[in-house]
This record gives sequence, C-alpha cells and structure tokens, in this order.
Amino acid sequence: MDITIHTTFLPHTDPDASLAFYRDLLGFEVQGDVGQGDMRWLTFVSPAQPDVRLVLTPPAADPGVTEDERRTVLELMAKGAYQSIILATRDLDATFDRLQAADAEVASEPTEQPWGVRDCAFRDPAGNMVRIDEVR
Repeated sequence: MDITIHTTFLPHTDPDASLAFYRDLLGFEVQGDVGQGDMRWLTFVSPAQPDVRLVLTPPAADPGVTEDERRTVLELMAKGAYQSIILATRDLDATFDRLQAADAEVASEPTEQPWGVRDCAFRDPAGNMVRIDEVR
C-alpha cells in the first residue's frame, strides 16, 4: 500500500493574521486564497514538502453546523483545544527565537519530552496549537 498525507485542515478566524503567521513568519508558500472577507480558504505548502497542503478554513463555512455548535468550536479554538498541527525543524532554538521575537503566542518553550522528542509550541492567530518538533 502506498498512502501519503496530501492535505490537512485547520480553522482560522482572521485570514490576514493567518497569512502573516503561516506565510510571513513560518515561511509557507500560498498556493491558494479563495473567497472574500472572513470566508476565505487559504492553502499553504512548505517549500520542503510541496505535495503536502495545509488548508485554513473558516469555521463558519459548514452549513450543517448550528449556531450553538459554531460558538462551541470558536470557544475551543480560543483555548487552543480544537485543532493542532505538528511541524518539524532542524533548528528548534532558532525557530523558537524567531517566532517569539515576532510576538507569536508561546504555549511552551523548547523542552525535552518524555516520549523522546524535543519540541516547543505556539498558538496561531486562531488559537490552534502549533507544535514544532526538532528533527535530529
């Protein structure tokens, strides 16, 4: 069997802040920007993995979600408890310093985890947890 990751999704609440975080700060390339206002779908790729897409979607876009459910999703996003993504870098300290200097919201500083990885964590502008593993 030959299965790979092709696309993953995260919700966003502010397209411009998301562009600043994922494109300008993390260095992802914008592959698509569809929609208008807050109803925009942003597709990013890493130059190192151009076949893997990260799509940021408006949480209000699903017509099957009730207003109560939408409110719950937004509350969970604000706490960083709704969605997450784990990225990787060869230089965790430099990556952490760059994000911290840009006033990204730090969730945890570089730490050796008991499961054998060294990582740090930030929240993106929508509150999604963005963990960054150090590739060794």
